[in-house]
Amino acid sequence: MNYRGRFAPSPTGPLHAGSLVAALASWLDARAHGGVWLVRIEDVDTPRCVPGADRLILQQLAACGLHSDEPVLWQSARGAHYQRALDELAGRGRAYPCACSRKDIEAALQAQGRTRARHHAAVYPGTCRPENGGLRGRPARAWRFHLGEDTEVRWTDRRLGPQMQDVAVDVGDFVLRRADGLWAYQLAVVVDDAAQGITHVVRGEDLTDNTPRQILLQRALGLPTPAYLHTPLVRGDNGEKLSKQNGARALDLSDPLAALNQAAAVLGLPPMTGSVPDALARWAAAWPSTISAHPASSPEP
Repeated sequence: MNYRGRFAPSPTGPLHAGSLVAALASWLDARAHGGVWLVRIEDVDTPRCVPGADRLILQQLAACGLHSDEPVLWQSARGAHYQRALDELAGRGRAYPCACSRKDIEAALQAQGRTRARHHAAVYPGTCRPENGGLRGRPARAWRFHLGEDTEVRWTDRRLGPQMQDVAVDVGDFVLRRADGLWAYQLAVVVDDAAQGITHVVRGEDLTDNTPRQILLQRALGLPTPAYLHTPLVRGDNGEKLSKQNGARALDLSDPLAALNQAAAVLGLPPMTGSVPDALARWAAAWPSTISAHPASSPEP
């Protein structure tokens, strides 16, 4: 198998220290395998996208010596591909329209005596499933994936080890197209990974919880499942994941090697001196033994 990896940032702002860790790890993994590394701009959530952030991200990556081996892909130009996938799922009875608002879902869960876990999205109770009466005359808002019966997903993360999630218990029928008409991340990423022939996904540990949903979609669409590796998170002073939403500062790239050294340290790699290309080459050589020796940790429940 020819290795094909990718880095897929959302242009909601410039790269920060946490996103550079994921970018560097995915690049190193591709180079260590003699593979191809791609950049994909995940800009389907247009209200959150910052104008010009996509170009700035590409400039930041270039400053760090990280260049896409093929033309960059923008998800905002791929709506027709997502629509075809949704139509295919609907034709197989694996997708259905949903009329429920968040308030409706909360009320339905309360009526069933179920509570939503703190910091977790409400588990969809299946109100609009066709077998439960469908829309019942209400206008459709979103489209959801029909989980079916086999909802327990097991997979092995290359860093975290064996993983398992029952998607019906933890998530329920999840959204494929949102009520505002925008495409959901889960569908877009699955369609694009398959279209680009991605064999290995290397991304932040905060996205581990998305993997079982994506595996179920891959199975429903008859698409291959990549190998997954989720990297350690960079946390702020308050212990929370470093992110644009909680005020993470843009990367200071006045000294690209210094920024790369900070990212490499999170990945368990030694500091380097000299030029950026030389440092990247030495890290790529050390990557296979480093990542296999990195202590595994379990995602937070």
